[in-house]
Amino acid sequence: MESVLNFHFLRPWLLSLFIPAAILFWLALRSHKESKTMQSLIAPHLLKHLLFEKRTHEKVRPVYQLALFLGVGTLALSGPTWKKEPSPFAQDNSGLVIVLKVTPSMLAQDIQPSRLERATQKVNDLLNQRLGAKTALVAYGGSAHLVIPFTVDPHVIDLFSQALHPDVMPQPGDKVAEGVQLAASLIRKSSVSGSILLIADQVAEDQLLELKQVTQDENIPVHLYGVAAGQEVVVPPGSQPAPPLDKAIMQQAANAVGGKLTLVSPDDLDVQQLSAQIETSLSNVEQDQGDRWQDMGYWLLPVICITALFFFRRGWVVEYG
Repeated sequence: MESVLNFHFLRPWLLSLFIPAAILFWLALRSHKESKTMQSLIAPHLLKHLLFEKRTHEKVRPVYQLALFLGVGTLALSGPTWKKEPSPFAQDNSGLVIVLKVTPSMLAQDIQPSRLERATQKVNDLLNQRLGAKTALVAYGGSAHLVIPFTVDPHVIDLFSQALHPDVMPQPGDKVAEGVQLAASLIRKSSVSGSILLIADQVAEDQLLELKQVTQDENIPVHLYGVAAGQEVVVPPGSQPAPPLDKAIMQQAANAVGGKLTLVSPDDLDVQQLSAQIETSLSNVEQDQGDRWQDMGYWLLPVICITALFFFRRGWVVEYG
């Protein structure tokens, strides 16, 4: 029932071709009737030299084949459709903004070589699975800053992410909501469909409400990636002091942004999960932003081709005029 309600033509103005097609069919039909009249006026032994060979054994006459050819061809050109298909350019226009926390706590070595270094390694692994996709990088501490705008070169993201350090951040602090808002504004100004990957070892409790408000206002998918170890991990001597992973708070942060929480793992399971989540969120966005009506006129091509084949038969012609 939904398909019937959605039925329409992509190029309805081409339906006007039915007018010249009908005129051509009428001329051919009139010519056929005139040849019938001639049979009653001219002797049969003379008429056979003036007209094409009779085909009294054939039930389908060329003039009706012509009508079918023109009618179906006009319908095909008009682009009948009743369902949508993903745009082939939607994926090319999608983007991912990585929001990376760069604070002293990210230098903790409970995750080797450090939380920040492991995060940059995981980012590189993720980008290698998204070759050709647009990616941008935002760093935040006490303030948020655009490091790299959208690029399809993962090596540029990897190079600049490895150079990030808390010492280069202008202000101390943990303004995660500001980082997400900057990423969302970047997606909005670039006119691309995309999502945000937030990478942090922890999210301050006093930031949860503001973080929730920002994500609701921007309406852009956000994925949370936690890079911190639990209390069971023995921290090596000389490591930057930092609280262990608080999974409950991180889960609250994931709920605040409406996304899923993925925790760092020693293998590539975390990267695989992140990649799947990002692709799913992009597909959901593209269903609304990138879909187009599918031209179903191509399905009529076999009928057109089969009908046209008859005109290659010897003596199968249509007279008009």
